[in-house]
Amino acid sequence: MTEHRRILLDGAATRVRREGELLLSPDGRTVAADQAVHLPPCEPTKIIAVHLNHRSRVREFKATLPPAPTYFHKPISSLNAHGGAVVRPERCRYLNYEGEVAIVIGRTARDITPDEAAGHIAGYTIANDFGLHDFRDTDAGSMLRVKGSDTLCPLGPGLVTGWDFRGKTIRTLVNGQVAQEGDTGEMAWDMHYLVADIARTITLRPGDVLLSGTPAGSRPVEPGDVVEVEVEGLGTLRNHVVAGPAPIRDGFGAQPTASAEVVSTALGGDWEHR
Repeated sequence: MTEHRRILLDGAATRVRREGELLLSPDGRTVAADQAVHLPPCEPTKIIAVHLNHRSRVREFKATLPPAPTYFHKPISSLNAHGGAVVRPERCRYLNYEGEVAIVIGRTARDITPDEAAGHIAGYTIANDFGLHDFRDTDAGSMLRVKGSDTLCPLGPGLVTGWDFRGKTIRTLVNGQVAQEGDTGEMAWDMHYLVADIARTITLRPGDVLLSGTPAGSRPVEPGDVVEVEVEGLGTLRNHVVAGPAPIRDGFGAQPTASAEVVSTALGGDWEHR
């Protein structure tokens, strides 16, 4: 396996290769991995995420898997990176983590089969598909503000090639305590299926990202919390939560709520028992 990252090196966005605990630039400069200022490891034109895919998550919500996957879109303005701050706006209470694997496209994909999908994948990285569930009851269909608000799509730390996605552990830790733990083997639809499914009607370009779903255990986090997503073979994506400097503007538009739908989703469907 090979891992490449994008970092700020002397103020310039630079693609580097990981060599142990060092990051090596094409011109020979090195920087310690834990000292680097990271950027998202790819530059997508779009970010597409699957709703339910992990069977533990389906059981948690007492839901039923649809006959085929359904998706939502996260705008590229939601991109964040390893080490970046995730902003919870003032007046919002239900910012949830969702650790998962991200698929990064390497070659244009359109009208391909699942068997052909591997040839169109550049590699894999880690994602934390944060959700601002305070808007869940108004954006439940599109998930636009829920999943697409600024800073809610950390990716990284690197793009790993030659990684086999089968049977890999996914864990999310909050302040060092395990909050989610699952396995790619519990996914109803694997990485190749997801790429081929989307590419039937949407052209996937190099750098585009598909988020493959999260296990059970997503819960709200607070400003000051440190959230880490560990994926076997891909490393650890680390972010911290901060309070937004200004509240969601009121006076127009849907406002943050704590409706039954919001609370139920944020607390994993078990809100009546808390």
